[in-house]
Parts: sequence; C-alpha cells; structure tokens
Amino acid sequence: MGSSSSSLSHIPDGQQLMGETGFSAAHLLRLHERFELLDKDSRGHLRPEDFEEIRELTENPVGGRIIGAFFPPEKETLDFPSFVRILAHFRPTGKNRSRDRTQPEPANSRTGKLKFAFKLYDQDRDGKISRDELLQVLRAMLGLQVTEEQLQSIAERAIQEADLNSDGAISFDEFKKSLEKVDIEHKMSIRFLK
Repeated sequence: MGSSSSSLSHIPDGQQLMGETGFSAAHLLRLHERFELLDKDSRGHLRPEDFEEIRELTENPVGGRIIGAFFPPEKETLDFPSFVRILAHFRPTGKNRSRDRTQPEPANSRTGKLKFAFKLYDQDRDGKISRDELLQVLRAMLGLQVTEEQLQSIAERAIQEADLNSDGAISFDEFKKSLEKVDIEHKMSIRFLK
C-alpha cells in the first residue's frame, strides 16, 4: 500500500481539500469511503434522502435542518468536495496552531462553527433569527415536553436576552455574543475521524 497522499489520486480535489479543510489524507480517504457508502447508486453525488441512512441524524430532532445545511436552496445534490467542506465545520479545533491572517478563517474555527449553527436557525437566510424561527427549533427539540405557552415564553426570553439592538430578532453578531461563554468548539466537534 502506498502513501496516503498517493492514494488521494482517485479523490476529486484531494490536495486542495486538505489545504482548505485541514483534514489529513487519511481523513479524506475515510470521508470518501463514507461518501461512497451513502451514495448507494454510485451517482457521484448525494441527495437529502441519502442522509436518512445516518441513524444519528434521523433520531436528532433537528436532523432535517442539519441535512438541509448540506443543501443550499439552489442545490439538490452534493458532490464529495462540498461534503468535505461542510464536515470541516465539525472537525475539532487544533490547539496551539497559529493561523495565517491572510488566509480565510477555517470552517472549524469558533466563528465558522457559529456561522454554521446560526444557519440552522436562520431558515429564510435573511441574516437574522426571528421569533418564529427560534420557535420552530424549540418545538423540534422540546416537542411535547413543554406546553406551547412555555415554548413562547422561552423564545421571548431568548430574544430579549440576545437582541442587543431591540429589533425583535437575533443577528449573527448577537448570536455570537450570546454564546461567548459556551464551549462551541467542543459542542460542535465530531470525533469520527480516529
């Protein structure tokens, strides 16, 4: 068996993806295997229904939103490079790594992870989380555990606490500020690449 980088030859944009995402050659090979397992018909792309094979997503109350994050409104399929770029948001943040400030911030940075999470709420992509969008997520996550009145109260309080400019919605900057004490790097990291 040759080196990992030489076996990247059958992976589209392998070297470029390593540079963009921080995944190693071995990680890309594992991700490519997973992509091919999900692509049961060997089409070379995934559709939203292919993700229904992932039990953790189907059991997750916001699994549909997570799957939707892989497919922007204008896209119905996902190729391997796009698959990897999205999964890079969940790559654990490397400690003690200095970043070249001339390069874009990596997807797995704190800000990259927060932007991804923000999009799960901001379904209409207007750059704000409205009360209704927040309620949709709360309903999905809490379901029948709380009353509608309690959900409304939770949403109202969350908006009041995070909405610094009093416009009745949460902007990305407000979202980021409200989560500054949360260990988002840990909460949005998947250790699936060992």
